[in-house]
Amino acid sequence: MEFFRNPNIEFLKYKWYFLAFSLVFTLAGILSMVFWHGVPLGVDFRGGTIITVKFAHAPNENAIRSALDRAGLRDAKIQRFGQAANNEVLLSLSQKETSETALDQGKNQIVQALEALHSPAGKSDLNNASLQDVTEFLMKADPLRLGSDAPQRYASLAQAVVSTRDKTFSGVLNSFDQLRGPVTGEVVTALQGSYFLSDFAVRNVDIVGPQVGRQLQNQAKWAVLYSLLGMLVYLAFRFEMIYGVAAVVACIHDTIITLGMFSLTNTEISLTVIAAILTLVGYSMNDTIVVFDRIRENVKLMRRESLTEIVNRSINQTLSRTVLTSGLTFLTVLSLFLFGGEVLHGFSLALVIGIVIGTYSSIFIASPMLVAYQDWRGKGNRTAAPVPDARRQKVRAKA
Repeated sequence: MEFFRNPNIEFLKYKWYFLAFSLVFTLAGILSMVFWHGVPLGVDFRGGTIITVKFAHAPNENAIRSALDRAGLRDAKIQRFGQAANNEVLLSLSQKETSETALDQGKNQIVQALEALHSPAGKSDLNNASLQDVTEFLMKADPLRLGSDAPQRYASLAQAVVSTRDKTFSGVLNSFDQLRGPVTGEVVTALQGSYFLSDFAVRNVDIVGPQVGRQLQNQAKWAVLYSLLGMLVYLAFRFEMIYGVAAVVACIHDTIITLGMFSLTNTEISLTVIAAILTLVGYSMNDTIVVFDRIRENVKLMRRESLTEIVNRSINQTLSRTVLTSGLTFLTVLSLFLFGGEVLHGFSLALVIGIVIGTYSSIFIASPMLVAYQDWRGKGNRTAAPVPDARRQKVRAKA
């Protein structure tokens, strides 16, 4: 399939405009990473506690932030999670401990801060009560006046309460009447007398220690550097050193712009984002190799043409392939970005930026570097050696 038939676009004619574009975005990203937002590392790298909270209604982020500030959690990050109808929020806390105690501490801090918004005195929150808490309460209250089989029976009833809350109503009960049926009326009445129903529930708690976060940072940096070094060695062996240098510089350009966009938009960089960056490094390199391979073929075929003309011709010859491959890939990752949900937001954003910048750099960064180097070496306008008379006579005779 061809989108363009015999295109003849002088790409290198506009190289200075695109180099200026790259310079502006690269400097903007670097300045943002150094002076503004820095590199917005996620909990995977900086360490901390991630808590998923589900609300019965659309969460008010300002009210949540105010409650956390009053509780002394001023460094917490609040982020909407999943579909809007799910009313879920991710709360990130800096945490220096990595034990089970730290897990409970982070969860309890969030629960206490949010319950402070409207918590009846002397009552516990059933939406955030554990199975053990409910079982112990029923055993102590003994609403059914059971005898020797009380432990087993109340454990079963507590399991029914927690299961109804978590599985049927997604962790948040709006009314005690929602428990009627799975459990008896006496049990519901007893729960209603000692518990209240908040409008939220902590659904999940994860923790990453700062030491593990630093280790992941180092591993991510080395993964990117090793991939670039390996590609440089391959291209130097497969083509020439200048081809490898140009391709690696283009990949570094793509990586810096992608990281800069994350810094400018203050989007956290997680492990999945690093995976996306490694993916776009490989994608950009592959696209560059296709163009370079055609340049190498045309250098042998078009000996009387300048290198600028050869590069322009090579880019035009691979333009249909570039548009087809990059266009379809871009549509795929764009769909992932628009409909993939909050969990895949960072990963898909890196790919969306990377596909566009990777394709762009193959044409307007790597190729002009190759021409600039050859011009500097005095090879930019080289022509083919004249054909000897004997060979020319043979060619005429065959013709």
